[in-house]
Amino acid sequence: MISASFKRNELVLKELDLLREDANVYKLIGPVLVKQDLAEANANVRKRIEYISAELKRLDATVQDLEEKQNSKRDTILKLQQRIQSVQAGKGKA
Repeated sequence: MISASFKRNELVLKELDLLREDANVYKLIGPVLVKQDLAEANANVRKRIEYISAELKRLDATVQDLEEKQNSKRDTILKLQQRIQSVQAGKGKA
């Protein structure tokens, strides 16, 4: 969802960059289109892109951290399973 929003904002920025300085730009606020200054619209979209990029980086770091924890827990479980199997094999021989 964040990625789609990022792409939409990039497309909006590209469209704004194509406009002349005297072009009319409108922002949808609820059911109303409100006239907005091109420079202000451009700055708002850039800020949104910056914010979304930071969120994507933060989420990527969180996912990576969770994957590392998952791998660590998996290793711990495998070691415990091996110990259990060796203990059970030892009891079977006795």
